Amino acid sequence: MKAIYYEKYGTVENLELREIEKPSPKENEILLNVKAASLNSWDWDLLTGKPVLFRFWGFLKPKYNIPGGDVAGIVEQVGKNVSKFKPGDKVLGDLCQNGWGGFAEFVCADEKAFTKINDSLDFIKAASLPQAAVIALQGIQDCGNVKEGQKVLINGAGGGVGTFAIQFAKNMGAEVTGVDKTNKVELMKTHGADFVIDYTKEDFTKNGKHYDLIFDTSAYHKLGEYKNSLTSTGKFVVVGGSVNTILKTALFGSLITLGSQKEMKVLVHAPNKNLSLISDLVAEGKLNTAIDSVYTLKDTPKAYQLLGNGDVKGKVVIEINY
Repeated sequence: MKAIYYEKYGTVENLELREIEKPSPKENEILLNVKAASLNSWDWDLLTGKPVLFRFWGFLKPKYNIPGGDVAGIVEQVGKNVSKFKPGDKVLGDLCQNGWGGFAEFVCADEKAFTKINDSLDFIKAASLPQAAVIALQGIQDCGNVKEGQKVLINGAGGGVGTFAIQFAKNMGAEVTGVDKTNKVELMKTHGADFVIDYTKEDFTKNGKHYDLIFDTSAYHKLGEYKNSLTSTGKFVVVGGSVNTILKTALFGSLITLGSQKEMKVLVHAPNKNLSLISDLVAEGKLNTAIDSVYTLKDTPKAYQLLGNGDVKGKVVIEINY
């Protein structure tokens, strides 16, 4: 089978299309005929090995040589202990806890990593969901506990997580402000943001406005600036961006808000949580995907470069075995 393969950390030049042996499923695994896969910010970090935190799966060289976490496809074979699926089932899932391997024609992973796809949902849209939409729902609903009438600011709202987060917050009755760069302003508007801020022209922490939730996918401000931009009972939830900001939030967030009703915390990703619900919402037209572009497997390095440049509007998808 064909797969994108890399043996050392670095640039997109380290990614190559190889012919390797097709895997066989273990007792609790399924063999997936991958139809589509999508990139997330993690994929870039795992390729470059920067920051060092992302060398958790191999400090000197990658432990897993085939990247790719988000996949959608058709079950080709099942292990003897698999009970949820059978050959021919359409599924999607996030493989980040199962050795990655999504940028290939076939991949094996534990059945727990997969969810059935609504029959009316195509593989391109399905592949864009597992990590981005799941994180967005966790940030807005589970961590943010957004309620009708609240004011929500989403930093990085023009990315994969952000475009889904806008919609979840709006569906919960919130007033949403999206923040991102100039070329993503229209995307934020079309996905439902009531207000948009171009961070190249305005700093949302200095405009005097306050929010019940700041959900940050690309954190780069000081914690004190976030705190000052919250309402008296506001929450700051961070999921991506500067590692320094994320670590400081985890270590000092509760101290900084001590004596107040404000909260500052890091979202701990729970892969594939509520993915079936999310899949149904997209299939029913109640949740929209933002697909920036679709590449072939051999052009995966080009997709990576687009991601690394920070120019992706929504999601980039790799089309495989179509």
